[in-house]
Amino acid sequence: MPSEQPPALKDPYRFDPEDVAEPPQSFGSALRRIGPGMILSASIVGSGELIATTTLGAEVGYVALWIIIFSCFVKPAIQAEIGRYTIATGETGLAAFDHFPGPRWKVNWIVWVWAAMVCFTLFQIGAMFGGVSQVFNILFPAVPVPVWVVTLLALTLLLLLGGGYDRVEKLATVKVGLFTMLTFLCALLLMRMPQHFSWSQLAEGLRFRLPGNGMATAVAVFGITGVGATELFMYPYWCVEKGYARYTGVREDSPAWRRRCHGWVRVMNLDILASMVIYTVATLAFYLLGAGILHPQGLVPAAKDMIPVLSRMYTQTLGPWALWLFYLGAIATLYGTIFAATAAHSRVFADMCRLLGMFPADDYAARIRYRRRFVWLLTCIPAALYLVVQSPVTMVRIGGAAQALMLPVIAVGVLFLRYRKLPPEVVPSRWVTVGLWTASVLTISMMLYYAVLMLQ
Repeated sequence: MPSEQPPALKDPYRFDPEDVAEPPQSFGSALRRIGPGMILSASIVGSGELIATTTLGAEVGYVALWIIIFSCFVKPAIQAEIGRYTIATGETGLAAFDHFPGPRWKVNWIVWVWAAMVCFTLFQIGAMFGGVSQVFNILFPAVPVPVWVVTLLALTLLLLLGGGYDRVEKLATVKVGLFTMLTFLCALLLMRMPQHFSWSQLAEGLRFRLPGNGMATAVAVFGITGVGATELFMYPYWCVEKGYARYTGVREDSPAWRRRCHGWVRVMNLDILASMVIYTVATLAFYLLGAGILHPQGLVPAAKDMIPVLSRMYTQTLGPWALWLFYLGAIATLYGTIFAATAAHSRVFADMCRLLGMFPADDYAARIRYRRRFVWLLTCIPAALYLVVQSPVTMVRIGGAAQALMLPVIAVGVLFLRYRKLPPEVVPSRWVTVGLWTASVLTISMMLYYAVLMLQ
């Protein structure tokens, strides 16, 4: 029997007729209903941008610029199709992929592969613990890095164990806005410094050449910049908790349901577009700073000097006074990734336990209990990994490579959902379908090429 729920405990995964709502009609009102993409941006604008993207720029200069643009612009087509499916069916991300044919033990093989991927991405979260702790150690040298790691671990548990969707969205929005504006300002100033930037160098980065010795970093960057594999699984859960599927209501053969479904899908598309603009601007800014400032000096972020090296992107564009701005922004950016990613992963792992039959679908209190248990695991393990490895750049590369290898699986899975499971009433237009196929084929092709390259 489902456990008794407190009256105030609203289950966002349960469809209730009283929650059905008409989608907003004006652009302004629709803009006020976005939010899941802001949380996703908080997860994206972190390890991928501040560490991996700038490291790639520092290693190879402007030559890999096209990879950054490709990564940010291609994957949202896949993200939108997963979100469309969730709004139309009410199924979570893992439940959707659990339909895919193939081997299964209680759940589909894709679900198990997802779990394995997340285990590797915990290295990324560990890198964030290390990066923030390094900043605090610079500011307060008397307190060693391991003590800061434990302190951040306790803060994360405090914030996540007692907070729902609204808390995550508000903190994520503040975090995204803060550092994105600062980094964009630095990149604009960089473009006025001929010793660090020229339009010919920028054009050189758009020639579709592979970056040679930086290929391992380039693959990691492709895996985690823009919407990474983990974010593609996260996004449907934030759409559910925001209410897009609940507002649409249970699928029914009526014009009213079709109108609501298409309307909330449009809101979701606006959410995806807004977040894409934010993380693309931030990603390009970080890359240009790495390529323009760090690469000419031969500076590549490493284990213990990562923060001092990265800080030069600010001090050499804004001036020495900007060092404190960098420290503040680095703390917000890196810690925001810990916060947003852990909040999402704990929800998806709890849902995996539901699919494994550990609690009924309508037992929201049990879902929250499992979510809190995973919050403990998903904060303690990454913190411990950093204390062992102690190299944020290496840890980000490990997680990024795991995400990159997962992207073809997701692309094939989304195509299966589009043609075998998506309700016909909400099948997208021909142009949207062409975009989905283009994104899927390009993603699969790039990863197959990388696999062949590594075997040679």
